Amino acid sequence: MSPVPGRSAVEAVLEQLQGEVTAGAWRVGDRIPGEFELASQLGVSRPAVREAIRALSHVGVLEVRRGDGTYVRSGADPRPLLRKVERASLRDVFEVQLAYDVQAARLAARRRTDADLVRLEELLAARAAATGAEEFGAADSRFHLGVVESTGNAVLIEACRFFMRRLSEALSALRLDQAVPEASQEAHQAVADAIARQDADAAGRAAAAIVEPSLAALETLVEGSR
Repeated sequence: MSPVPGRSAVEAVLEQLQGEVTAGAWRVGDRIPGEFELASQLGVSRPAVREAIRALSHVGVLEVRRGDGTYVRSGADPRPLLRKVERASLRDVFEVQLAYDVQAARLAARRRTDADLVRLEELLAARAAATGAEEFGAADSRFHLGVVESTGNAVLIEACRFFMRRLSEALSALRLDQAVPEASQEAHQAVADAIARQDADAAGRAAAAIVEPSLAALETLVEGSR
């Protein structure tokens, strides 16, 4: 590693720390140098190092163990994915949502608990009560995440939590676009009802029925803009 310019300290430190992981200098399970040593090597302040470590911990590359140190948790570089998610179009977002939602609904129907059903009804009520576009987007995305959480699949849950903020933004934008239909409360209730009946096929169809009309409208808009 080499000294970094002060004007972009945190980003530059993050870049170098990720570089060490990606290059294999620090392998999964390795303990990385402490903040003081890293700050000295890079010629930056300890707060800059701390912020970069916090950012990489947030995306799962590093793991901070209190009283022990910081360890490499994953050798993957999540930044390209993060950038693509941030720049994704509405159509891209809804295509991913369709894939997540259908599989999640099917799994939730097989695995849901009574507590899951109570939670889904609460989330549906919150969605129905939402008014503004931002509030609605957040409430709707929380329902979708609630379905995913009912699967008990830790990988799917974490992937959807990562995607949730972008989905919420997309749903807010969708509500402001009169050319794109908004799935009804009844359509969302149909998903919860199928999950309650433990009918996986019906749950999958109901989940698809929520997303597919909006996705078809977005496809039409994209084609019309070409």
